[in-house]
Amino acid sequence: MGLLEQCDEAFGTSNLYQVLGVRSGASEGEIRRGYRKVSLQVHPDRVTAAKKEGATQKFQILGKVYAVLSDGEQRGVYDEQGIVDEDADVVKQDRDWKEYWRLLFKKVTVADIKNFEDKYKGSEEEKADIKQAYLDFEGDMDSIMESVLCSTSGDESRIRVILETAIEAEELPAYTAFTKESTNKQRARKRRGDREAKEAEAARQELGLEDGSDSLKMLIQKKQKDREKQMDSFLSAMEAKYCANPQKGGKKAAKKGKK
Repeated sequence: MGLLEQCDEAFGTSNLYQVLGVRSGASEGEIRRGYRKVSLQVHPDRVTAAKKEGATQKFQILGKVYAVLSDGEQRGVYDEQGIVDEDADVVKQDRDWKEYWRLLFKKVTVADIKNFEDKYKGSEEEKADIKQAYLDFEGDMDSIMESVLCSTSGDESRIRVILETAIEAEELPAYTAFTKESTNKQRARKRRGDREAKEAEAARQELGLEDGSDSLKMLIQKKQKDREKQMDSFLSAMEAKYCANPQKGGKKAAKKGKK
């Protein structure tokens, strides 16, 4: 049974992009994040013994799907012809997919986060992310501040300047939710941000975490549920952008998106 047939049987679709929950023109980072998100749901170490066999099969299929879409040449063949080269090494090779997953998504340490933050804040990448978040949430600053990586209440005035400058330059539309936001909403957001920052610092001190510690999961568990989800998304994004990729892809496809 070929990979597309396996996908259809295990996930109800033979579309590789849909298996990972991403669009056909997805970037490498989006494909990586999609793979991580879906594979976490079926990881053999995260399910009950009764479901382990089925989870293992799905996990292996997901690994092959990611291997195809992260390889430029194989993705190009799939995009242009709608087929998978079953004889390609990325598909047919006997691989330990759990080990491959561990290599792909290594643990992120406190030091990693600090190094990333130092490079990210003020960069063109951050500005692009801020503008995209503004468009995605139609100017809602609560959602923008939660979405932009590394942002705290102390960054809000800086982020506002970036957005106001882009609006004046007509790079972004002037959403009322942003231009007419009430002072009360701004104050409530600052109070919430200050409170969460104190909770995070108290948890870090309680656990005795230092820069370089790989015990971030313990810190996450000490935070409130909604913030835990946000931190998990942050770690996923960091891993997708900056963890080493063991898959050496070929040339990037020149054409994408026929599926």
